[in-house]
Amino acid sequence: MADPLHQFQVTPLPGLDFGEVTLPVVGTVHLAFTNSHLAMTIGFLLVVGFLFLVTSNAKVVPGRTQAVGETLFGMIDGLTESIIGHDGKKYFPFVFTIFTFILGMNLLGMFLSFTATSQLAVTATFGLITFGLVVIVGIVKNGANFLKLFWPSGAPLVMRPVVGLIEFFSFLLRPLTLTLRLFGNMMGGHIALKVFAGFVATAVIGAAGWFGVLIFPLALGMTIGLTALEFLVAFLQAFVFAVLTCIYLNDVVNLGEGH
Repeated sequence: MADPLHQFQVTPLPGLDFGEVTLPVVGTVHLAFTNSHLAMTIGFLLVVGFLFLVTSNAKVVPGRTQAVGETLFGMIDGLTESIIGHDGKKYFPFVFTIFTFILGMNLLGMFLSFTATSQLAVTATFGLITFGLVVIVGIVKNGANFLKLFWPSGAPLVMRPVVGLIEFFSFLLRPLTLTLRLFGNMMGGHIALKVFAGFVATAVIGAAGWFGVLIFPLALGMTIGLTALEFLVAFLQAFVFAVLTCIYLNDVVNLGEGH
């Protein structure tokens, strides 16, 4: 059976490995266009192409493609407004962009031999960008009052420093949780698919003998079921990332307020 972790190996594409290159500020790096870059580029082009098809010939009575696009648009628009409130539309472009990009790469990974969102470097980038936006919005919108996020006014006075310290470290862990949740779910799902698909291949070629006849129906059924589940997970992980982004933005946009 092939190594189920081999599918996550980042490798330079033929003819696009430029070796060691010295860059200003960064220093010496190994420069190459890898299968990870290719997957992200294809994912980006597919998302842009899909949105172009949705918006280029919009009709009052939408067709299937336009209906899917409008459903995604309305879902994220409703999400930002329901969680963030009346200021949600300001942050809709960011949330919608990060949702569609993650969704595109997740779904694309079901058809390619490489899934970009199964790489920590990719998911960490999404997590840090989201965390950076939350911090910037919090400081710009609230100034020094941004620190109130770590001062639980509802807790007893003697407990506030302790709870505030816990809240501060919890806040710093947000990009890590965003990173690991997306990475872990996509990597784990694809490993499971690879393992059960390997059982199917082993049974088909007869390497398992009579045992292969027994495991083939079970392995094939599990592979089909896991494939369907992985498509659902691909959507849910993009949606969960968008939900958490809205929640984190709400903490700083509506600091100390309700909506």
